[in-house]
Parts: sequence; C-alpha cells; structure tokens
Amino acid sequence: MVASGIFLSRIFGFLRERAIAHYFGNSDLADAFKAASRIPNLLQNLLGEGVLSASFIPVYAQLLSLNKEKEARELAASIFWLLFGVVFSLSLFGVIFAPQLIPLIAPGFTGEKLVTTTKLVQILFPGTALLVLSAWCLGILNTHAKFFLSYSAPVIWNFTQIAILLFAGQVMAGVHLITALAWSFLIGSLLQFLIQLPQVFKCVPSLWPTLRHGLRSSLKLSTSTRTVVQNFFPVLFSRGVVQVSAYVDILLASLLPSGAVSSMSFAQMLYLLPVSLFGMSISAAELPAMSKVQGSLDDIHRLLRERIVSGTSRIAFFVVPSVVVFLILGDALISSVFQTGAFHHDNTLDVWRALAGSSIGLLAATMGRVYSSAFYALKDTKTPMRFALIRVSLTIVLGYLMGLKLPVVLNLNGMWGLTGLTASAGIAGWIEFWCLKTSLNKRVGATDFKKYFLIKLWGMAFMSGGLAYLIYHHFFLSFLGLNVFLAGVLSLLSFSFSYILLALVFKVEQVDVIIRKLKKFKAI
Repeated sequence: MVASGIFLSRIFGFLRERAIAHYFGNSDLADAFKAASRIPNLLQNLLGEGVLSASFIPVYAQLLSLNKEKEARELAASIFWLLFGVVFSLSLFGVIFAPQLIPLIAPGFTGEKLVTTTKLVQILFPGTALLVLSAWCLGILNTHAKFFLSYSAPVIWNFTQIAILLFAGQVMAGVHLITALAWSFLIGSLLQFLIQLPQVFKCVPSLWPTLRHGLRSSLKLSTSTRTVVQNFFPVLFSRGVVQVSAYVDILLASLLPSGAVSSMSFAQMLYLLPVSLFGMSISAAELPAMSKVQGSLDDIHRLLRERIVSGTSRIAFFVVPSVVVFLILGDALISSVFQTGAFHHDNTLDVWRALAGSSIGLLAATMGRVYSSAFYALKDTKTPMRFALIRVSLTIVLGYLMGLKLPVVLNLNGMWGLTGLTASAGIAGWIEFWCLKTSLNKRVGATDFKKYFLIKLWGMAFMSGGLAYLIYHHFFLSFLGLNVFLAGVLSLLSFSFSYILLALVFKVEQVDVIIRKLKKFKAI
C-alpha cells in the first residue's frame, strides 16, 4: 500500500516536473524555483515525515499495542499542537527574513534571479508548514495500518500545481508564471493536509481537542510526550546534518554554470523514485511492525534480523536494476520524462551527469533506511545520528573536491561538476550504510544476504541493461526512427521484461513472492 501510494504520487510528480521543464527548461527561472523550493523544504525535512515517524510512531505504536488508547490519543493531540506552534512560527520567520536567507544558500544568484528567488521563498514557506502537519497525519494513519491515503495524498498537491501551471501558461509567461506556480504549491499543500483529516478522525475519533485543551496537554508534556520530544532531537540533528549536505550541494551547484541547480533537481526527482518506492515504502511499513514486537530480548533480536534481511532483499531486487537503468539508460529515461518544449537534448545530458553520480549510492541509501528504522524501533535515535554526521562531513569535503576542483584539474566542462557532487554523496552513503549495518549486527546478530544473491542481481541487471541499450539506440531511434518519448518507454519496458525473465530463470526468491502477491490480489 505504501509503494502503491508513493508510485501514484510520483507519477503525478513526474507530470509536474515535465510541465515545469516544458515551460522553463533549465533557465534562470527554473533555477530560482528549485532553489526557493529547497529553502522551505529544509523545514519540511527537519520536522516532517522522517523525523516525526522515527520519534513519534515507535512510542504511539507501543501505546496502542499495550491497549493504552486514551494515552495514545493525548500523545497525538500534544504532538499536533507542538508542531503547529513550531512550524508556523518558523514559517513567519522565513517569510520575514527571506532576503537574508537566499544569499546563504545560493551565493551565486544575483540580480533578477536573486529577487525572484526571494519572492518565491516568501510564498512557499507557509505551504511547507502545512506539509509538516501532513506528516503528522501520516504518522497517525501508518500506525493504524492505513498506508495508502497518507502516501497518495501528494497526488492532489502535484495535481494542483500541474492544473494551475497549464491554465496560467496560456495567459502568462516568465516571472508571472513562476509566481503562479509558487501559489499553486501553497494551495496544494493545504489540500494535501485537509484530505487526510477525515481518515485521521476515524482512526482516533476523540482526537480533535479544543485549542485550550490541546495547548494545555502539550504544555504538560506527559511521559509519552517527553519520550517523543527526547527522541525527536537526535533524529532532528541527524536530519539537520543531512540538510547541511543538501545546502552545500545547492551552494556548490550555484557556482557551476547556469542550469546546474535545476539539472540537479531534475536528477533528484528521478533518483528519489526508487528511494521512495522501495527504500521508504519498505522501511515505513516495517517501522510500526518493528516497534510493536514484544517478547524476550532474543525473540526481539531474531524478529528484527528476519525483517531486516527480508526488507533489504526486497529493496535490492528492485534497486539494483534501477542503478543500472540510471547508468546505462539514463538518456532514454530522462528524454522520455522531461525532454519537451524548452527542455532540449543538451539539458538531458546535463541531468544524466547528475543522475549517474547519484546512482553510486542508491543501493546504500535505500537499504540504510531499513537499518535506521530498526534502531528507531529499539528506541535508539543517537546511533543513526552519529553515522549521519560522518556521512555529511564526508559529503561536504568530497563534494568540494570532486564537484569544483576535479573538473578544473581534468580540464572538463563545468557541468561535469554535477557528477562529482552527486557521486561524493554516494560514496559517503556507502560508508554510512557500512557503519549502520556493522553496529546493528553487533547488537542483534548477522543480517547478511544469502550467498551469491547480489551477484545474481547485478548480472541480471547488466545483461538486461546492455540489451535495452542496443535496442534503444540501434533499433528504436536509428532503424525505426521513433521519437525519444516512445523509444524511451519501449526500451525501459524491454529492460523490465528481460530482468523479470532472468529472475525466473535464475529462480530468484523475490520474483516468486511478487507473483504470489499478484495472484492473491487478483483473487481478491
């Protein structure tokens, strides 16, 4: 259900990005909107889904498993009002001090580009506050095993932006059109929050308190609320140092040639698809289940090992081919998704440079989420925090060397700095993953794959990728002369078919699981 909801919202996300690419390409306006989106997203990423889930869900889920429903409702109300006060105070701060924030995150922006980015940030900040409250809804719904709505709710956020952009695009252009897009971001954020509330109230009928009662219960800080707050800050710090890495990426990208910031953002959109569909969906579904595990310490550790091995195996089955697609078929993928209107083939190559670098750490980033969830289920938020700090420190140093210095030393086009920036994050991600896995293995026991499992996956993926590459370039484009959209879609389908066929031939367990689930779904 998580994967289905994420997939649906990502499809609309791609449509939104395709619309933005159509109207703005990799222009200064596109750079301005992408940079402006990153600044308030700092608030969303710090206080939203990842942090709130890691700190709130384990405590809330445990209360429900112990049949302490009244205390669970009070906890949910307290966290809501605490979040409400914090996010809207920070939003007000962001709106007022936007002119001072922009030079800190995009020092390469000047003139009209700087003015436009500042204006957009002031519009986007309140919308991001609403998205943080949507994450609170997600925490409630996930714990009650209602996964689809919370992860598909961003569909309405994306749809609002697409609809307003297409409508306004008929009568507006330039700065006026990008401003209309920013307002649609705010409207969509409100709708995403409101659409989840009815289902939240069904899960917890007496959740909605009066404002006075909610504030009073928040100020009391019950034992459960204090536990969430105590867990919140280490996770907040972990996410905070990760955001430092994102900040440095944007800062360094703003010093590269024009279009680098938007190219990195387009690549990030594609990179996050497997992260969300497989890493986030599996770890999000596992966190409440892990948190509810009861029994002796040995039983808890055994169940955690089983869930980790199962989860990371499923992730690897899908993510390994995703890495190969990004490396070998990146131009086919990017062309089919973004190449339209003002977005040309040269833009496709720039995005591919960033995407190829990102693919280096994709498997580590997705599997690492399951290990982090296991630590959070054990009420240990400090260990992931320490390893996140190591990763970010490495990303900053390597990003500067590989993104800015290495292209100069090798006398390369400045846009190759995008590959250096994203690859540096991937290298650091593997180091973080190794630290997480080693530490957890010492605590709960070995969580390794079956022998030769990864070798099988990589072999199948590269065989499928090589075949799809030849089909794309030498048959669909050259021989049949298809347009890039149709050629890209058909080549990706041929890759998927070949990979699944090889998985059946080599009797990979995960494909049998998928077939059984599809049969069960068909029977229902």
